[in-house]
Amino acid sequence: MALETKTFDIAEHLNTPEEIRGFLQEVAATGDESDFIHALNTAARAMGMTEVAQKAGVTRASLYKSLSEDGNPKFSTISKVTKALGCKLVGV
Repeated sequence: MALETKTFDIAEHLNTPEEIRGFLQEVAATGDESDFIHALNTAARAMGMTEVAQKAGVTRASLYKSLSEDGNPKFSTISKVTKALGCKLVGV
């Protein structure tokens, strides 16, 4: 009898703005640029891609493309998505 498993998706566990913010802060502190873009994708899926795209002023399709594994978003897109998620980029 084979063991049935399910792929873990952290987006399913980010339920509040505070959890999303903490997740993005942790990735920004410990990961690299590609990790942060992947984290933005995860956070946007958690909040809802359509809602994030509307708040960021981009189309849903372009948001998916920009934040995909092969995406290469402009800094302006990263900034808009970050703000749409209720966060802001700050330097230390």
